[in-house]
Amino acid sequence: MMALTDSLQDLRNYLNDSAAMPADSQLRNYVKTATLGLAGETAPVRATVQQAQAFLGREVGMTNWFPITQNLVNQFASFTGDFQFIHVDQDRAQRETCYAGTIAHGMLTMALMPTFATYGTLKIIGTKQSIIYGLDRVRFLNPVRIGSRIRGRFTLLSAEERNEREVLLRHSVTIELENEPKPALIADWIVVAVR
Repeated sequence: MMALTDSLQDLRNYLNDSAAMPADSQLRNYVKTATLGLAGETAPVRATVQQAQAFLGREVGMTNWFPITQNLVNQFASFTGDFQFIHVDQDRAQRETCYAGTIAHGMLTMALMPTFATYGTLKIIGTKQSIIYGLDRVRFLNPVRIGSRIRGRFTLLSAEERNEREVLLRHSVTIELENEPKPALIADWIVVAVR
């Protein structure tokens, strides 16, 4: 578990890095994300653009395990309107599929990436916000069964200044399944860090 002083410093860094947001919004977002239990043993890597070059090709973060519950999957189905039986009907999924029960939507797994990225990606010092720019090479490699746990593992691929205010960051992300050799999902996660 992270020491209290490390947690407080992480909070200070988060607040400083997102200075464009009102302080109450910053604190609310930080606390809500932290309560998901995704914070790893260490705080996210923070670096200047120049320092980030030393991390290219290296793993920069990994989240703790996150449980996938039937309730979470049902809520996602309600939000998206995707009530395919393999996600919401345990009895039928057990009878009619090779999964022995329900599985999470692939899009739910992908939708958790921004939350995982909060702790798993390298942060550029002095930026006010990060904006999701897109995803490349998304692949769903293994079903996420209800009751399993997943985590995000991030490797920095590039950190390029687009102009004096923006830095384009690309991370390779692997959404791992606990006790499974094959990941649930792989993708390139791309964000613009705005100064």
